[in-house]
Amino acid sequence: MSEPLLVAEEVYAGYVPGVDILRGCGLELGPGEIVGIVGPNGAGKSTLVKAVFGLLRVRSGSVRFRGADLTNKPAHTLVSRGLGYVPQRDNVFSTLTVEENLRMGTYLRPKAFTGRRDFVEELFPLLGQRRGQKADSLSGGERQMLAMARALMMRPEVLLLDEPSAGLSPLYQDQVFDRVRQINSAGVAVLMVEQNARRCLQICDRGYVLDQGTNAYTGTGADLLHDEKVIELYLGTLARAR
Repeated sequence: MSEPLLVAEEVYAGYVPGVDILRGCGLELGPGEIVGIVGPNGAGKSTLVKAVFGLLRVRSGSVRFRGADLTNKPAHTLVSRGLGYVPQRDNVFSTLTVEENLRMGTYLRPKAFTGRRDFVEELFPLLGQRRGQKADSLSGGERQMLAMARALMMRPEVLLLDEPSAGLSPLYQDQVFDRVRQINSAGVAVLMVEQNARRCLQICDRGYVLDQGTNAYTGTGADLLHDEKVIELYLGTLARAR
């Protein structure tokens, strides 16, 4: 792998004083990669992404982007540096229209709005058809597309996705994974936390399996998908059957 864009090392973090959810875990994301973070519920997957993006204080360890230390920098600083983030819940402004949501995505660079809107509407044609529609009238899958599109409005080099397929129908789950591939093909490196481990590892270049806040396994997506121990402990028998 070439020099990584994003590196988290020996990260310790948690929500309650004195209680660490993350206990020395880390990751690397290289240019052009899709990297997945999978594991059982409560393993610290979403917590790790929040710590990377400055939404949860890192008690020990470091986060670096292009070699610069961004540990515990506020989220707006990371956005200005080239990182985008899509949370699992409450990820759109429900009372605003689709276009207004997209405009919020360029609040740091408002002059870039028109060009970036055209770009994301090529990736998500449905959004172009629904510019004036309120976000709360969209389906769950459509809201997820809007959230991803808004995060892309600042032209990020890295997109962090927290459980993008959670709660969606199988059809919309497939569409989300297809869009992740398209976003990556457009030159954006993607770090994705995902509860659908099998589907995530199918599209990932590399993956990290977290368990109890530590790195249990790492490898290519294909290797993890077919690793007997990973299947037994984390993916279940259906993964082997497929």
